[in-house]
Amino acid sequence: MSPRINRIASDETLPKAVDVVVVGGGIIGTCTAWFLAKRGLSVALLEKGYLGCEQSSRTWGWCRQQNRDRREMPLSILAMQAWDSFSEEIGKDVGFRRTGLVYTTDDAPMLAGWEAWRPIAKEFGVETRMLTASEAVGLIPETRRKWIGGLHAARDGRGDPEIAVPTIAEGARALGATIHQNCAARGLDIANGRVVGVETERGLIRCQAVVCAGGAWASRFVRPHGVVFPQASVRQTALRTAPMENLGEVLYCPDFAMTRRTDGSYTVAISGKATLEITPKGIRFFPLFLPQFIQRLKAVQLTVGKSFFTGPDSLSAMLTNDPLIFERNRVLDPAPNQRLIDAMTRNVRETWPDQTFTIDHAWGAYVDCTPDAVPVISEVDSIGGLVIAAGSSGHGFGLGPGIAQLAVELAMNDPTSVDASPFSLNRFANGAAIEVGPI
Repeated sequence: MSPRINRIASDETLPKAVDVVVVGGGIIGTCTAWFLAKRGLSVALLEKGYLGCEQSSRTWGWCRQQNRDRREMPLSILAMQAWDSFSEEIGKDVGFRRTGLVYTTDDAPMLAGWEAWRPIAKEFGVETRMLTASEAVGLIPETRRKWIGGLHAARDGRGDPEIAVPTIAEGARALGATIHQNCAARGLDIANGRVVGVETERGLIRCQAVVCAGGAWASRFVRPHGVVFPQASVRQTALRTAPMENLGEVLYCPDFAMTRRTDGSYTVAISGKATLEITPKGIRFFPLFLPQFIQRLKAVQLTVGKSFFTGPDSLSAMLTNDPLIFERNRVLDPAPNQRLIDAMTRNVRETWPDQTFTIDHAWGAYVDCTPDAVPVISEVDSIGGLVIAAGSSGHGFGLGPGIAQLAVELAMNDPTSVDASPFSLNRFANGAAIEVGPI
């Protein structure tokens, strides 16, 4: 079942030419369209399904700096600045709140890992502090387990996946961008080694640059043009409760995480727990992903599923250049893993046995990952005017506005707000050791 998200109308007429085409209508693509339109550029935003239909509506909604990989910290600073400004600039609430983010644990090694991250917080000026056992209890009530401590970032927060993407998209449209849903991009039109247009299922759009923000589909979109983007998907599961008593706004515990929604319900998941489906694309890029696989072996369940035969990692996606594959797969909507639903339900109920915990609905999601769990935000050496902004590895919602800002700067050949080298596509081709970031 797909999670709820507000739906907006598309523009009826496909433009013949724009300055930039953005492929993919998730948080990254939509924010990219917003930043481009703010510059006064003409933009067409293409989405094969509907805006936010895949990972951007299936996220926890966390907007955080706490416990991020050092390479992502500059992006997180950009992103939080943008989250702060969206509602005022657009004139509508995008659902972002600086509610604070609380981690608690009863696991000593986990607590030590959080303590070890604090020098990064100090380097980047992140307001965070370790919690004593009693302070942790004061922020997250304990019953079944006894917290030994925690970590608290008072300035982190959450966004509302139901409204963020469509509201930002409406803001981009108010500045002149056009939005085209159920309109798959089939491929690039390239002349003299440079992008000159995008072929869509409704015709050609001429353009000077393209930002590919296609999420789990990004690698497949660029592959027919000779671009190798090592990307693989893992299937995650989350659920939404009925409205319940307020246990805190954004909570992280060793065996579940909870994000409170505006209506009093919670999104619930388990950090790092996922189903790794064996697929042809996964097999192809297995040597690059091996370090990450070894590090997270205990957190994943190996299986073979439908993704071997359908979707972005499938046999057909690997062996053919069929341009219709995107419109045949309007929305990736995998089934949730019942084992994980049962586990997170049990964990929450055992932690707070007096609470009424009722599941409203649950969903699955394919999270697009890179070998080092850090996004690719990069120009493509072999194709002028093409920028890839994908591979967010589960961090895309919170980092989305920062990723988008860097992608726009690269597409416009402007000086970048942050060092772009950690996000270069070439880092996977130079033989350097892969440093896997945190989940």
